[in-house]
Amino acid sequence: METYYILQNYWWFIMSVLGAILVFLLFVQGGQSMIISHRTEEERSLLIHSMGRKWELTFTTLVTFGGAFFASFPLFYSTSFGGAYWLWMLILFSFVIQAISYQYRSKQGNVYGHRFYDVLLLINGIVGPVLLGVAVAGMFFGTEFTVTKSNILNTQAATISTWGPLHGLEAIACWKNLLFGFMVLYLARTLASLYFINNIDDEAVNKVQHDMLKWNALIFVVLFLATAAVILTNNGVQVDADGNAMWEDYKYLTNFLQMWWVLLIFLAGVVLVLFGIGKTVLKPDYKCGIWYAGIGTILVVMSLFWVLGYNDTAYYPSLLDTQSSLTIRNSSSSEFTLTAMSIVSILVPFVVAYIAYCWWAMDHKKLTRDEVAESDH
Repeated sequence: METYYILQNYWWFIMSVLGAILVFLLFVQGGQSMIISHRTEEERSLLIHSMGRKWELTFTTLVTFGGAFFASFPLFYSTSFGGAYWLWMLILFSFVIQAISYQYRSKQGNVYGHRFYDVLLLINGIVGPVLLGVAVAGMFFGTEFTVTKSNILNTQAATISTWGPLHGLEAIACWKNLLFGFMVLYLARTLASLYFINNIDDEAVNKVQHDMLKWNALIFVVLFLATAAVILTNNGVQVDADGNAMWEDYKYLTNFLQMWWVLLIFLAGVVLVLFGIGKTVLKPDYKCGIWYAGIGTILVVMSLFWVLGYNDTAYYPSLLDTQSSLTIRNSSSSEFTLTAMSIVSILVPFVVAYIAYCWWAMDHKKLTRDEVAESDH
């Protein structure tokens, strides 16, 4: 049983790493949301070519994150993806139109023109981060579902969870979820400006992005502070040794205080993000802010996942039936499955190293207008 406990914790750690990398890579969506900030076609093409080098990493990480959740915590996958499907369908649709846009925007014979695909990229740039933020916020603030595990044996039941008629769309109406969603959007926009400043060698683009960085960072910091205040003062679901779930005041604040090492990582991440932003704003010729802010983002998101799932906390609280709330104990795969998957997870560092190498190969030379003019993709 102790081994099973360790495996559950280990796979929640893996999910936190994947989730953190996904949030960082959302700078692609943040950049797409700023396409209209550049007036000339040349500048917009520079931005799109820059993001075009990375959009597949974001899409692949999103799919990997969902697949890993399915394998390690299948009850969450069935409950959320199978019940709140309208919310997830909107998210996936926005990413589908993103893929179409990058593939066909500059293709010969494009009868719709660049503007049509730019609009699709803009939609994904706004809708993607906001709705992903709304979906994750439901893990902190709760969602409206009930779980009936006996439905597993009922061949007439499509899912084991029961949702309201809106099937996830009701989450968009919650102001806490929207606050979280727009915070994610402006984080993505801030990271995008830092990435463009690092990746594009063009004076006009850098000037616009420095101006955008100041406003995006200011709005992000305000939204982040508001979101952090709401999370720390919000109730969470505590689960005792017998599996009984009950609401507890200031649960996430308690988790931070009891798991002091998580709090230190969280604060270190915040400092790195602010340092990356601040130095880039104060020194216009500084280009490396994306790395400090990116690493800081990953640390902050990982620590939030740990506060969400560890310390006997329900990471998916039910607002309708507290006992239906999901934890890493009652929603995970079997010990055999987690053990087999853990062996495969040894390959993760090699995959990360490969991604890092591909990133370096694509970005070691800064993007210029001449390179974009010579490209037909």
